[in-house]
Amino acid sequence: MYKSFTEIYQEQRMPLDYKIESAKEAIQKGFDVSKHTCSLAFSGGKDSTVLWHLIRTYFPEKDYNIIFGNTGVEFPESLSFARQLGKEWGGDRFHEARPGKLEEDGLKYEAQREVLEYLIAKNKIQTVLKADGKLKSTKTLERACPPELWEDFKRRNLIWKKGTVKSYWWCADQYGYPILGKAASKLTARRINIDCFLRFSESASDSEELLAYYQLLKNVKLSNHCCAILKKEPSEKLQAELDVDVIFKGLMAEESRSRRLSFCTRGYLFRSSRPHLGEDPFWHCSPLGIWTDADIWEYIRTYNVPYSPLYDITYQNSKGQKCSVKRNGCIWCATDIAFRDNHLSVLRQTHPDLWERGMKTGLGDELMKLQKYKSNGVPNMANVLETAEELMELRPCAFDDIAGHISHDVLTDSEYDDAFEESSPASQISARK
Repeated sequence: MYKSFTEIYQEQRMPLDYKIESAKEAIQKGFDVSKHTCSLAFSGGKDSTVLWHLIRTYFPEKDYNIIFGNTGVEFPESLSFARQLGKEWGGDRFHEARPGKLEEDGLKYEAQREVLEYLIAKNKIQTVLKADGKLKSTKTLERACPPELWEDFKRRNLIWKKGTVKSYWWCADQYGYPILGKAASKLTARRINIDCFLRFSESASDSEELLAYYQLLKNVKLSNHCCAILKKEPSEKLQAELDVDVIFKGLMAEESRSRRLSFCTRGYLFRSSRPHLGEDPFWHCSPLGIWTDADIWEYIRTYNVPYSPLYDITYQNSKGQKCSVKRNGCIWCATDIAFRDNHLSVLRQTHPDLWERGMKTGLGDELMKLQKYKSNGVPNMANVLETAEELMELRPCAFDDIAGHISHDVLTDSEYDDAFEESSPASQISARK
């Protein structure tokens, strides 16, 4: 059933009792269409906790699984809360989806670049490129690495060993850091593939937006593919193992433009497919579609629902106001970096040790490059100082105010969690993993 934005706004103003009834109807429809197994996508955040409470309160007789996506970069408070609640409410039905492991040794990005330069120097670069200049695949490049170089990389610890977990750091090394909105940086190609595309491809473009995007990629190592590797792939693998055909999600239309549009066009329940189900459909169910953040907290207070202590941690925003943490999510996510009071500026206050670790392990360097490239002549300390660590020592923190030091355009002004559009510049680069 399609809804207009106006209809959604009207329903969002309805009382909580109305929204509970709407959620119950959506949940019932989800259970009704299931031919296999239902599951709740649980993040440890307040929204999915409320949805779980609704299901277990009004559908106690139903059998379903709970899938907690443990990305490896969860807030410690949320991880502890999710596991405790999983034990108390879920028991054997509570499952953790974790990132996969490497099935064979692979080169780190620095080593891949050295192999690329070696092949260029030996006039062998064409052996790993397609006719249009794109890299055939990352594995093709790595297989072209001579044995003596491979042994040198081992000595220098530039090998990702078989069995290594595909962690945030592996994603950052192989693809890039989650910087700027997903519409700008959700690339499925590895960074070395993108390097080859930018350097050798003869694919011409007259689009100013696309050319600007290429320049951004040349200057900043960014990608949001970590979402697929740390969240989507592990969850879908576990869903297949559990024979899930209906997944309940605590998504709300008010969270972003993309989710509002999705709810308008898809409603509470929409059909898709998954390989493990064959011809049977796979269903996505979002019972909290018309709920707001205020509704979630009213429900929590009214029904005494437990929630992650993360939300009780406070910080001071850019206006000097005391605020509580509003969003659960991955610790070192910088997709909203172009906005005031972004995720990392909050992390610096609430979890300074974690902030420092992330910034000193590569993320700070890329954010510094972003400021330098997007400054467009606007004076800022990133153009004066040498290292990210020097910027980190400034007070007020220079990284807190990136929004005020970069020029804004379609690439930087992407919404925090906007869905990736096929028409976005990122979709124009088609290189295999």
